[in-house]
Amino acid sequence: MIKKIIILITFLCNVLFITYLFAEEKIVNEKNTEINVYSGMFDFSDDGKKSAIVGLQHQNENLLRDSFLGTLSPVTGAMITADNAAYVYTGVQAQYKIGKLDITPSFTPGLYNEGNGKDLGHVVEFKSEVQVSLNLFENSQLGMSYNHISNASLGDKNPGANSYMFNFLQKF
Repeated sequence: MIKKIIILITFLCNVLFITYLFAEEKIVNEKNTEINVYSGMFDFSDDGKKSAIVGLQHQNENLLRDSFLGTLSPVTGAMITADNAAYVYTGVQAQYKIGKLDITPSFTPGLYNEGNGKDLGHVVEFKSEVQVSLNLFENSQLGMSYNHISNASLGDKNPGANSYMFNFLQKF
């Protein structure tokens, strides 16, 4: 069941990325940079390899695009685990606002270094994520996210990693 959900999320995130490439630019008159600071548990489903994680993600709202899939924007970020595994990435996210609640799925290919952490089987990995956040004030949000990192069978093995994070987002 979890594998089917992960495949569905990965498929939807790929569709988001392709749609972003062909969407119309949206003009935004608000603050134009959003920083997302997060911390949580990397690969929580693997007792032997789970590890604390911290990360930082940047979104430039000057590059927002409206599409039939919603408001899309590019994101770039990096995360590191307590075991010195690191992942740097760039990709696309969608934003869906429901009152004070934001639902933000994303797809971000990147480069992974296992450090002393889990061997994910390849240096190229793909992160599919869903974040739910609550607008606290005009320019800040508090949320939680879940992601799955996988190499899409590029390597000899593809164990993947499931992670959850608590997020603080601030617009500047």
